Amino acid sequence: MEAEETRVVLPGGAGLVGQNLVVRLKARGYRHITVLDKHEANLASLAALHPDVFVEHVDLSQPGSWQQHIRDADVLIMLQAQIGGLNPEDFENNNVSATRLILDAIDRERPPYLVHISSSVVESVADDFYSRSKRDQEKLVLASGLDCPVLRPTLMFGWFDRKHFGWLSRFMKRVPVFPIPGRGNYRRQPLYVGDFCDIILSCVKNRRAAGLYNISGQEHFDYVEMIREIRKVTGAHSMILHIPYPLFHVLLRVWGWFDRDPPFTTQQLEALVADDEFEVIDWPNIFGVRSTPFREAIDETFNNPSYSQVVLEF
Repeated sequence: MEAEETRVVLPGGAGLVGQNLVVRLKARGYRHITVLDKHEANLASLAALHPDVFVEHVDLSQPGSWQQHIRDADVLIMLQAQIGGLNPEDFENNNVSATRLILDAIDRERPPYLVHISSSVVESVADDFYSRSKRDQEKLVLASGLDCPVLRPTLMFGWFDRKHFGWLSRFMKRVPVFPIPGRGNYRRQPLYVGDFCDIILSCVKNRRAAGLYNISGQEHFDYVEMIREIRKVTGAHSMILHIPYPLFHVLLRVWGWFDRDPPFTTQQLEALVADDEFEVIDWPNIFGVRSTPFREAIDETFNNPSYSQVVLEF
């Protein structure tokens, strides 16, 4: 089926990956794109940028008429995910219940080509709301019997990044002092979302069969190194201040008392300092895509004239 005739449905498509993926789908000739998401403001941002994309404001954790879009899809890319927050029910609803309803809605007589976006946290030592719900979500997909690739990305950054590097860069520009927990020597494998979208598109184009793929950034950095690079690229002048980990943890807990949806939680802090080392596979050759060097990707993230200034809500 030609790209311009293919009906692509993106549950959870108003978030970081979805917003980037829509840009790249359109650039490759896809014209029938449907985005289903519960975040009204971010869905409105996507609709403003792409008036030719069909968007629908729905709660995927509740049955509804939206399930007809799943039945009609030629390509289904499952992006829905609760990443942060303090309420365990949000993770259960958005990562597990929503996935169950999407899988139930698929027409098994004419199933779409499915790509499931999992997460590297399913193999992490972290044990929090997010990691537990993503493990449960992936198990549902694997038990469904559907022939689909399962992609497990590490921490992603890029255009429309509202929670990770995007929030850090905006915070850095607003404050004179930028706090770092402990020494900041926590190894990270950041993944450029543009590269990850190219991997998804490669799956769709080549109809890659079932398989588990750990999609990690090809380069390793200490957390504090990444912060310094963001500061350099964005032109921020805040001073980096190392704060003892216990004090940092307490400050985040106090913050959570006043903000019901904080951008950074104690669970995320604990995940940050977890001693994780994720497998690095040769995904550039496996999927036939380029791995963008970190510093080039950071520059593109914060200095692109079309998309770097678009800020999504939490």
